[in-house]
Amino acid sequence: MTLLPKVNTDIAKTDEGASGNQLFPVFLKLGQLHTVIIGAGYVGLEKLTAILTNSAHARITVIAKEVSVAVSKMAQAYDGLTILQKPFESIDLDNADIVIAATDDAELNNYVRQSARERKLLVNVADKPSLCDFYLGSIVQKGDLKIAISTNGKSPTVAKRLKEVLNEALPAELDITLQQMNQLRNTLYGDFTSKVKKLNKVTAILVEAKPVKKKNLIWLIWGAIILSILIVFTALWYNEPGFKGFIQTVSPKFYYFLAAGFLFAMIDGAIGMSYGVTSTSFSLSMGIPPASASMGVHLSEIMSNGIAGWMHYRMGNINWKLFKLLVFPGMIGAFMGAYILSSLEHYSLYTKPVVSLYTLILGCVILSKAFKTKTLKSSEKVKRISLLGLGGGFIDAVGGGGWGSIVLSTLIAGGRHPRFSLGTVKLSRFFVALVGSITFITMLSSKHWDAVAGLVIGSAIASPIAAKISNKISAKTIMVAVGIIVIIISIRSIGIFLIKFL
Repeated sequence: MTLLPKVNTDIAKTDEGASGNQLFPVFLKLGQLHTVIIGAGYVGLEKLTAILTNSAHARITVIAKEVSVAVSKMAQAYDGLTILQKPFESIDLDNADIVIAATDDAELNNYVRQSARERKLLVNVADKPSLCDFYLGSIVQKGDLKIAISTNGKSPTVAKRLKEVLNEALPAELDITLQQMNQLRNTLYGDFTSKVKKLNKVTAILVEAKPVKKKNLIWLIWGAIILSILIVFTALWYNEPGFKGFIQTVSPKFYYFLAAGFLFAMIDGAIGMSYGVTSTSFSLSMGIPPASASMGVHLSEIMSNGIAGWMHYRMGNINWKLFKLLVFPGMIGAFMGAYILSSLEHYSLYTKPVVSLYTLILGCVILSKAFKTKTLKSSEKVKRISLLGLGGGFIDAVGGGGWGSIVLSTLIAGGRHPRFSLGTVKLSRFFVALVGSITFITMLSSKHWDAVAGLVIGSAIASPIAAKISNKISAKTIMVAVGIIVIIISIRSIGIFLIKFL
């Protein structure tokens, strides 16, 4: 065991007792400085990643007796990163400019701090704000624009949450504006005051945008929900005799679908997907034809997604620009898919195994996404949002589900913020479900209103609850369970078809 020199852990008097955040923010050119990090475990990797993510050309030396595989791989990817696998010595700081102590050994961290102080070097000690000369704050970056967030060392979690909000709120196109302003700045002439006035005039549009009238949005959402319910109910009452009969007598099947609708909507609220695929799989296993199953799913989603979308709107989870790009193509795709599937209702015996194969694929997708955590960089975000909405709406109508599995998962995998993506997809789903439902009702003469009503009421009851707990349930566990269940039900349906005809 290596004995470290005795160190003085007394902390110099600081301004921590002063009110407010007394830190002075600076942006360092780490490519011109030498940063030394002591520790190559989990903490060291975290610090190293933070630096290289923001300054890929930083000159860094990592010193540690044991080096993790992840840190070793980073050394292969960055030319400016050097690893010294050895015990730390005070002389290792002779050529350093900035020091970071990132070990879980308190005595070693104190020794590093004292060695840095003796050389008048700035030092950061992991998880010890009182021993730090500086902090590594959360960073929001849009091209050349970079914003640092500091909580004065009080709560890194709050800083992380603020970073997520700003990352979503600030569009990537802001960097284009920045580059254009730089070009404009280089063409300006005159004294300093004149240049400032011209730049202020050009940038005034950034702060003069008219705020969205929330009351109008509230009336739009609730008005659409009420109108859709009236349209659907009227169409059912005058066009479907079976619906009138259902009002008078309730069959046991209603209660099965009531419980199923509640359960599937709760799951969907937690992970943002799978309501359609689980409901369709369940409906097919209960003997409901594919087109009628898809109609039941879409009818139930009018109410459930309207309520869920409203709840997400109240919680500020809607990206309105993304919403506009998704909703109109999604509605067109839903109409096309519902029209085609309804036209094939008489061939349900053959379309059922096809839809079951589709739900089987979606079940595998859901299961795989439970273990897939990697997302793309912000620069690799999905660009063709409208095409995604069109395809998602079409496939969702044909297969009775898939809007969340396809659209939401693609947005998140493409670097979109999960919370805002979930809220936006849920609200747009309401309009997609409305168009699909009206198309199905117009073309079909279903006899399965007990199943439809059960899904509608069960999912509506669960929706406001699910929206509130969407961030409090382990999504991975639910996704694994849902994926397995959907796969089993789909295989069973396909197996029955094959046994009957082979």
